[in-house]
Amino acid sequence: MSESAPAVQAAPRTSGRRARTWLGLAAIAAVAMVTPVASALGAGSALTLGSASNASLGKSVLVNPQGRTLYALNPETGKHLLCKSKECLTNWPPLTVKSAKTKLKAGSGVKGTLALLRRSSTSFQITLNGHPLYRFAGDTGKAQDNGEGIESFGGTWHAMIASGASATKPTSTPPSMPTTSTPAPAPYNY
Repeated sequence: MSESAPAVQAAPRTSGRRARTWLGLAAIAAVAMVTPVASALGAGSALTLGSASNASLGKSVLVNPQGRTLYALNPETGKHLLCKSKECLTNWPPLTVKSAKTKLKAGSGVKGTLALLRRSSTSFQITLNGHPLYRFAGDTGKAQDNGEGIESFGGTWHAMIASGASATKPTSTPPSMPTTSTPAPAPYNY
């Protein structure tokens, strides 16, 4: 006796109009399920910069999400980058994100305008008040300032204070002299 293959029942025939309606509803349902995912992916991620107290500077410094001090090279601007060589970028890695859609947030104590500048075709450097931000390879812990005052790559590196200005280490003042908030004049270049 030979076994016969099980009978396959054919789907009931529907009219062309009804089949198109079902296909249309299925397509709408599929789009409805994909749209929230696509919207969430298109919204971009967020990066929050914070502040941390720095005892040697006597100020709150700007820090990346891992708590590392961020620096600016004076007189560099977003329109005139000085740190471009491989050596500079190795010692002073720029704070970058991969998408121009990344939302930048100022954490507690951070004041100023955060923005992005195109660093390459695949990265965007974060700026605060127009100052491109960098980490220092010599900082190994949170809120360290080992890069403060280093002169290299056409300027002087300063930790960014949370208010959006670059910091300088305070100089010790003799007890008889009052401390003033007036900055010292810039040295002359000969």
